[in-house]
Amino acid sequence: MKKYRLINNRGAHQYEFQLENGSAMVEYIKTKNGEMVLTHTEVPTRYQKQGVGTELVEQVLEDIKKSHLQVVPICPFIADYISAHPQWKSLVVKGIDV
Repeated sequence: MKKYRLINNRGAHQYEFQLENGSAMVEYIKTKNGEMVLTHTEVPTRYQKQGVGTELVEQVLEDIKKSHLQVVPICPFIADYISAHPQWKSLVVKGIDV
């Protein structure tokens, strides 16, 4: 069950969760050839170790999959998540090893 609603803030180039006190986000660069370069994930300190980052990454990857885009996981948190959950490796641009 999803606890948070994913927002794609295209103007800021980031996916977001609006939290009670702040927001969690994944910054991205969308390329012209259909790639989402995921550069940085940030979760406020008070929400860390509560699954917020994991839920954020899952929802971001679901949205990217639904949009038929591919992922370049520059952010170590996202790369580690994909490595631990191989069902998402099909979204990663060919030639990039996570």
